Amino acid sequence: MPTRGRSVPQAAPLASYRAVRARIDRAVARVLAGGSYILGPEVEAFEREFAGYVGCRHAVGVASGTDALTLALRALQLPTGATVATAAHTAVATVAAIELAGLKPLLLDIDPASYTLAPAALERALAGGRRIAAVIVVHLYGQAADLEALLPLARRCGAKLIEDCAQCHGAALDGRRLGGFGDAACFSFYPTKNLGAFGDAGAVLTDDDNLATRLRELREYGWRDRYVSALPGMNTRLDPLQAAVLRVKLTGLDRANARRNTIAARYDRGLARTGLGLPQRRPGATHVFHQYVLRSAARDRLRAALGRAGIGTAVHYPVPIHLQPAYRERLALDPGGLGESERAAREILSLPMFPELAAADVARVIAAVKASL
Repeated sequence: MPTRGRSVPQAAPLASYRAVRARIDRAVARVLAGGSYILGPEVEAFEREFAGYVGCRHAVGVASGTDALTLALRALQLPTGATVATAAHTAVATVAAIELAGLKPLLLDIDPASYTLAPAALERALAGGRRIAAVIVVHLYGQAADLEALLPLARRCGAKLIEDCAQCHGAALDGRRLGGFGDAACFSFYPTKNLGAFGDAGAVLTDDDNLATRLRELREYGWRDRYVSALPGMNTRLDPLQAAVLRVKLTGLDRANARRNTIAARYDRGLARTGLGLPQRRPGATHVFHQYVLRSAARDRLRAALGRAGIGTAVHYPVPIHLQPAYRERLALDPGGLGESERAAREILSLPMFPELAAADVARVIAAVKASL
């Protein structure tokens, strides 16, 4: 791990491999020796274990988090061209998936404290008479969105609710794990996630038996019988090698999340009187700190100073979706504007955060931040 005089990375997926290397190597060898390389028992076992961990009836493994969102939207059988509301401050995958499913994004503003979809923004859109077929609620940075307010709003207008859980593996709200609240929940297992594979991987979770059946059909060409497509599908299957890796890492997820919380608490204490905007926790929520995100009006200057000190940082995310070249001036936007999303993009900064981050390096990050102010 990094020590004094060496760079401190913002994320370190290689460290997660080294931490359980022998078990990962045995799991991969088991798959290779087993001879089942597409779906099969390893994927089925992970699906059972992960569904049980979250508290859902079904998990359907797919090739990426983006595919999970696309597949969920398709499986919900929404009308072609229907509107799907989500936050403007999110990874581009959320919006890309909406368009890949043949639907139209509506980008809404965020709550500045949690960076998640603001219930008031959804209320504004509904008050304006817009018909919304689905709402994708993004649980950003490891913390729950305001489901207590957003779920009733979605139900009131007859919209399906999808949880984008790409950054909240193991997080909870009122003692219930995220991923079990909506009609479907979509997870990414990108290598830097709290539960990360060693390549692209994803899953859709649901309690709906019929929806789970459609998801399984859609992920493999729409097959009910092999080589015969009952409906137009796609090829997005979870690789059994990645499933084997995920099974190993799932057993240590709660410990890893606890370590993330320990690191976050140390950052909180060390940076308490710096004047920086530190992460807030939603009452009743269990935050798992996929990212530790602070705010500064002088973000770019702070980031440059930390870089000179050998401290890795990242911006999640530097440009709101509606201002990116691929989407500018062609998407439906919050009638109240996207001021909070744009302000966040100018001010946020993610500090180093991964379970294997050494205590000495946490102290080094804190000292470097203070010295940079």
